[in-house]
Amino acid sequence: MIYGRRYLGSLLVPALLALVPVPTIAQEAPSEDYLAAHPDEFLAGAIKALKWDEPFPPVHVVGPINYIGTVGLGAYLITTSEGHIIVSTGLPSSGPMMISNIQALGYRPEDVKILLSVHAHTDHAGAVAFLKQQTGASFAMMEGDVAAMEDGGRSDFHYGHDEAFYFPPAKVDRVLRDGDVIRLGDVAITALAMGGHTRGNTTFALDVVEAGKSYNVVITDGAGFNPGYRLAVDESYPGIGDDYRRNLGRLELLKPDIWLGSHSERFELVDRATRARAGVGVSAWLNHEQYREQIVHQRNLFEAEVARELGVSPKP
Repeated sequence: MIYGRRYLGSLLVPALLALVPVPTIAQEAPSEDYLAAHPDEFLAGAIKALKWDEPFPPVHVVGPINYIGTVGLGAYLITTSEGHIIVSTGLPSSGPMMISNIQALGYRPEDVKILLSVHAHTDHAGAVAFLKQQTGASFAMMEGDVAAMEDGGRSDFHYGHDEAFYFPPAKVDRVLRDGDVIRLGDVAITALAMGGHTRGNTTFALDVVEAGKSYNVVITDGAGFNPGYRLAVDESYPGIGDDYRRNLGRLELLKPDIWLGSHSERFELVDRATRARAGVGVSAWLNHEQYREQIVHQRNLFEAEVARELGVSPKP
């Protein structure tokens, strides 16, 4: 299947093209309108093409931050002196793999005290309920996504009627608001509200130390939009376009030393993890310039979509 260039940007298209026999691409490539009307096919194709459900060996990133997600979906274990924090979980099927990854790093799942998620979609919050049950951790979520988390995605503004996107519901123990700080041990994580992709989309920022050097790290989310999203005409929800513009502006102001995210191909997980394991260490993850380029790319995609909906030429 072929999926819209807008979903994860141009990185998605080559991966999906590889799934379709070349002679049949012209006949089989559905339009974005088709994908918007068939979200189950869109989700299934993305899972396969971008390896959202393929296990990935856990790897240390920097300071207390470890990668415990799949090949395609970012999830992080942040360790502290008083227990640990998980940021995002991947699909519902990823829960057992994440438990195994935590143990492979030498940590105990029962020491996880806090669960967080970038937003309430099945590919990032699908295993929250499982991990909450396995670890006994409390779960904190940005206020705009509390309802969707607690009803398993049924109140999502775009996918609320699509069963393929439903996931096991999880009770929210702490409601986050923009700028709230999550503290555990010697770690402080700032939650930045980034409504747009969902109403409660969140970027997390923290400062960490390794070998006596401080690094600013952001785990970003919120700039992408899916087939069927309406950003300027007949908006998917009132003000969604303004939310995206506000979020892109906030992301432009961040100046991370290390940029991580909810979709791993964006920050080249496999290559960076390979270099880190080969002894390069923290320097394998330094990617400030790539972050700047990605935000420019996301803004260009957004403006092109707005122009398309308005029927005008995008600004150069």
